Amino acid sequence: MSLLSVSAVVGLVVFAGVVSTIPVCFDRRSLRQARRTLDEALFDAAPYLGLVALVLLFRRFVHDESVQLSHEVGRNITDTLFAVEGFFVAHLQALTPDALVPVFAAFYVFGFTYLLVVPVVLYALASTTRSLKELLVAYALNDVIGMSLYTLFVAYGPRLHIANRVDGLLYDLYPQVRQLTTAVSANTNVFPSLHTSLSVVVLVFAWRTRENQPRWFAIAAICAGAIVLSTMVLGIHWLTDVVAGVCLAYVCVVLAGWIVAAVERRRLNGESAPTHASQGADD
Repeated sequence: MSLLSVSAVVGLVVFAGVVSTIPVCFDRRSLRQARRTLDEALFDAAPYLGLVALVLLFRRFVHDESVQLSHEVGRNITDTLFAVEGFFVAHLQALTPDALVPVFAAFYVFGFTYLLVVPVVLYALASTTRSLKELLVAYALNDVIGMSLYTLFVAYGPRLHIANRVDGLLYDLYPQVRQLTTAVSANTNVFPSLHTSLSVVVLVFAWRTRENQPRWFAIAAICAGAIVLSTMVLGIHWLTDVVAGVCLAYVCVVLAGWIVAAVERRRLNGESAPTHASQGADD
């Protein structure tokens, strides 16, 4: 299968998942009300959506150059990662029942994209766009910081470094997926695990909004947990990569909150300034 065909399959599966999730998280009355304010919400969040789009385009544009620069100036930490945790991933893979491997592979390929897209849709339909804005900024920060760390550190995953003990189960099951993963990442891009960091970002926001979206929190918890485990079960990431991914997620969520608060504060002050000036003239 070509890259376009693989991307189309993933897109169709994710689209079906998103469409199925919306009525689970919204009742008909709430959904009708959300539809009426959707245009306004998208307009309000447009700069943040544009930010994510620009970051993704930039990453795609400089991907090859970043990999080349990483090999030239980056520090190879693969031996250090192995020294820290040894054969943990090998033991985890050995303990995983064979019947669960395709499930983890599906979560890694399809579930990850689904997990990133659904909250964008749900928060766009919510009564306030604050969560949507912070989520989008967290996505952008995660990509920028992650790309920088990938350039600074060269690291090969367990399936490559200890191939005699760890199998590359994802590509054994779905060899077509290799085209998709190599298009957006390199085999040295493992520290930190961005699958982990982005999944944890989504989970944190799902936890924050659990009172309004309790079903989504349950879905996100299952998906995020499965995706994080899949990165190791499939032999792609070290446990250390996963821990670093969790830390990166925390940093991105905190920074996103600060950034959005500052931007919104400045925007509100800018909108109120003419009013104050007008009142002063009348007085």
